[in-house]
Amino acid sequence: MGKARHNISNWRQYNRALINRGSLTFWVDEQAIQQWYSEHHGRRGRSFHYSDSAIETALMLKTFFGLPFRALEGFINSIFQLMDVPLTSPGYSCLCKRAQTVEIHYRLPSKGAVTHLVIDSTGLKVCGEGEWKQRKHGKSQRRIWRKLHLAVDAHTHEIIAAEVSLESVADSEVLPTLLNPLRRRLHQVSADGAYDTRNCHRFLLRKGSIATIPPRKNAGYWEDGHPRNDAVAALKSGQLAEWKAASGYHQRSLSETAMSRYKQLLSPTLSLRKYNGQVGEVLAGVKVMNKVIGLGMPVRQPLS
Repeated sequence: MGKARHNISNWRQYNRALINRGSLTFWVDEQAIQQWYSEHHGRRGRSFHYSDSAIETALMLKTFFGLPFRALEGFINSIFQLMDVPLTSPGYSCLCKRAQTVEIHYRLPSKGAVTHLVIDSTGLKVCGEGEWKQRKHGKSQRRIWRKLHLAVDAHTHEIIAAEVSLESVADSEVLPTLLNPLRRRLHQVSADGAYDTRNCHRFLLRKGSIATIPPRKNAGYWEDGHPRNDAVAALKSGQLAEWKAASGYHQRSLSETAMSRYKQLLSPTLSLRKYNGQVGEVLAGVKVMNKVIGLGMPVRQPLS
């Protein structure tokens, strides 16, 4: 791993932010307490006893502290006892069922247009051996993964959009689903060669975004005047590295940084076995990521 060019200039604030990540009052705040129980929906039939906000908070605690559902129930009840509030935790079976249907609101409030959005995907293991057994005895056929697709703001490091898919789904197929819900202007979108398809370029053109996607090795020219032809010309002339530097493509590495941050801070594996529950578990982890980013991020700049 290369050494950073500049030191962290806000180390005191960033160090405090790292400490505050473990504060229970940061995760179970006053807003979560007030919205713990759900109000009646006003229609026929019984409503849920616990609100979506309560299930969302519980899933965030589970993801961040790495707890199974039974231990999570006891953990939340002990927090309420220490805080002396008349609340109880949802049961572990309730949490497991509601995780499959709850809608996780992981997006932060809109801050206007996004100057540069970087996109990539990574795998999260559902079941299978670890690296040690695989190295000693080889991998077995029983290995199941889910793909996490992330769209990250290159300036703030916030996760703007996230999707979960099966491992057999191509990255380019998920791009419209990933970006369609966004109502923010995207000036530039960078992604790797897996997104070098006509559908992706056509979709980003409709969004009014500049597509910074390197062509594949055997790429050919498209119709005259297409913006992709500049990258293809750089590829054929052996100047693709210069094109990447001039277009700002290297900012895409920040999406890989976000995926590494997710796996190190939370977990590279999933604990739930049903697909809908896995989606809820992953999106709760995405909300955890955005929440800790709000505490503070390191700033690297030359020290005068």
